Amino acid sequence: MKSRYIDNDTNRYRFARMTKNGRKIREQILALLASPDYRPLDKNELARALGRKSGVRMGLNQIVRELERSGEIARIRKNRYVLPAEADLVTGTLSIHQAGYGFLITEKPGEPDIFVAAENTGTAMHGDRVVARISRDQPYARAKGRREGRVIRILERAHDTIVGTLQHSRNFYYVVPDDPRIVHDVYVRPVKDRRSQIAATVGDKVVVRLEPWESRHVNPEGDIIEILGPASAPGVDMLSIIRKYHLPTEFPEDVIDQATGRCTRFRRRDPC
Repeated sequence: MKSRYIDNDTNRYRFARMTKNGRKIREQILALLASPDYRPLDKNELARALGRKSGVRMGLNQIVRELERSGEIARIRKNRYVLPAEADLVTGTLSIHQAGYGFLITEKPGEPDIFVAAENTGTAMHGDRVVARISRDQPYARAKGRREGRVIRILERAHDTIVGTLQHSRNFYYVVPDDPRIVHDVYVRPVKDRRSQIAATVGDKVVVRLEPWESRHVNPEGDIIEILGPASAPGVDMLSIIRKYHLPTEFPEDVIDQATGRCTRFRRRDPC
């Protein structure tokens, strides 16, 4: 009978070996992209250039995704990869102003923010982690001397839900986000709260789960997943903030007991 300790040792050895191989592949990819004679390659071409027959087998696909997500490499047209600086690409977090324009806060310390005009934000929303291409043209006066860029890819969405007020036009329902930095209304279907099956009415505060937004030519869409109540009802504003920031509303019993005990001690010390 095989000892479970031998199995654990084997698993640790395999994990260490996979980790070492992963670091080696990362280094090889970055070195290849940094070579003077490198031309943009896709995943299959990268695998062949590194002397491997299968990108999937060597784990290259996963490592390429990780490198792209971390901003160390960038994907351009035809799914080819380059070092960001070689293609005037910058990775960072997009901060949107309620007027629609934004600034890309880069991930390199000390590097100035990049101005992004409203028409160049694409389908990115406030707080999204994105890749932007720097304009080679002279900075526009509206950018006040800053570099200007255009969002070309969204790496990570900041939010999968939004909180807002349900409204209705002649032909459709939509939700106006509470956060003014989310500048697009979200189209929703006239559905019930999935939890309570209560129908939402115009003026209600609701939580909407966003669907993938691919085209700036249409507004984002989503599904109502919770009705918080009429916007003017007591307590709804506080509940809206809780849902917006995903704050907990329930706590373990031991936490509640500790909080209750401290509250009792504070009351005893209160001279009033």
